[in-house]
Amino acid sequence: MALTPEQTAAVTSWVLAGDNLSTVQKKLIEQFKVSLTYRDVRFLVDDLNLALKDAAPKVDASDLTKATPTKPAAAAKSPAGPGADPTDAADEPSGSDPDDLPAGASSVTVSVDKVVLTPGALASGDVTFSDGVTAQWIVDNQGRPGFTKVSQPGYRPTPADGEAFMRELSATLQKRGF
Repeated sequence: MALTPEQTAAVTSWVLAGDNLSTVQKKLIEQFKVSLTYRDVRFLVDDLNLALKDAAPKVDASDLTKATPTKPAAAAKSPAGPGADPTDAADEPSGSDPDDLPAGASSVTVSVDKVVLTPGALASGDVTFSDGVTAQWIVDNQGRPGFTKVSQPGYRPTPADGEAFMRELSATLQKRGF
């Protein structure tokens, strides 16, 4: 369907103003009584050589599953000597010495329970954040981490602690074979 120059100008101004495809589709119906499918609106915007403005994704600091590690976690020290059990190293806290961390990093220690008693959990353990707050964590059957008990009600770890927790949790679980 071809639009009039007035309609084309309106669509251009809407897209430049930051409207998304759904909003453009609704405005076409409301203002010009032109009914287009979402796909047709997408093609129209492409034909007009317009670029949609993506709203910056809002990062939820409380959702640790979206944290992106900035560097790989440091390798944990394994017990030395004959007869040492490599799985024992994974059960010990894997946090680093705060003096060894780069500026802006946090010290978070993560430990994994040898036996998981939480229903629906694949793994569980304890974490101590850099500010001393402790929590029990789980990884559910779908691989999502979460906290079951936190020593300070309503506590939210800092973004640095959240990233450090995810790095340490990933490294510790990989050592356990997860």
